[in-house]
Amino acid sequence: MSEPGGQNLKGAMTALAAMGVFATHDVVVKTLGADYSAIQIIFFAALLSFPLFSIFILQDRSGGSLVPAHPGWVAFRSLTAVITGISAFYAFGHLPLAQTYAMLFAIPLIITVLSVPILGETVRLRRWMAVLVGLIGVMIVLRPGQAELSLGHLAALVAAFSGATTSIIVRKLGNDERPAVLLIYPILGNFLVTGALLAFVYKPMPVGHLGLMGVIAAMGMAGTLLSILSYRMAEAVIAAPMQYSQMIWAVAYGYMLFDERPDRWTLIGSAVIILSGIYIVLRETRSGASQNQPVLEARGRNETVTTPRSGLLGRMLNPGRGGR
Repeated sequence: MSEPGGQNLKGAMTALAAMGVFATHDVVVKTLGADYSAIQIIFFAALLSFPLFSIFILQDRSGGSLVPAHPGWVAFRSLTAVITGISAFYAFGHLPLAQTYAMLFAIPLIITVLSVPILGETVRLRRWMAVLVGLIGVMIVLRPGQAELSLGHLAALVAAFSGATTSIIVRKLGNDERPAVLLIYPILGNFLVTGALLAFVYKPMPVGHLGLMGVIAAMGMAGTLLSILSYRMAEAVIAAPMQYSQMIWAVAYGYMLFDERPDRWTLIGSAVIILSGIYIVLRETRSGASQNQPVLEARGRNETVTTPRSGLLGRMLNPGRGGR
């Protein structure tokens, strides 16, 4: 096997491991979500994640202050990151894992749409068709009028839209902002917003549950670091589609731990969404098909307070290779 092929294989396997860690992270979120508000989980996850992030933020060698160069965009991104975290954690706590992932997998479709007005990306017919097919997949999963829809479904859709917005803003800012700035403000935003709301939803926690909050923080960081490694070893077009392996974990964990059995429409709709997302990634790699590669540069996993954008953290640790 040639060296590039071997590196791609290692990168793919590392990306699969990262997605397994992220899926386990989501299982812990779902477990705690049965007893606690998403706001309480986010607050303690942010509190316990901050020391881990601080270690890496202090290693940022790009220089400069923590004052944003584009305060409006940074504030907007922080707001969308807060909304994404709360919405995603609520969805995990109230929906089957497979349904939650199916709707979060719509993020590449939304990124493609938002890239037109925000980045000035030119999206041609084939990618628009892929977006349309993916949205049909979302409708297959939701089956409006035939299946009962809940706040959990709405939360998952909100998380998908706000997560895509968060990613596209980072792509727009490019290298104008220090990675430390783009990482620390969403953490502070989550901490401040959920801290202000905590008094309305707080429930006393045993030490074991507080320990699980720490597990969420540790797994979020571990998954992000593995994701960074995967993109350094493999081409992005190899590593990016590995995010969809989370559906396998969702089905397995849902069946073993939560007695969840996804119906055939959830599986069919998920397959349609996944295939359209992979097609968009492949189209972005074709010469002349995409100027900005907004989906490919999103680096897969949805960003929350416990799972920071791997491209930003990678850029901070190694400015020459980290990506956006």
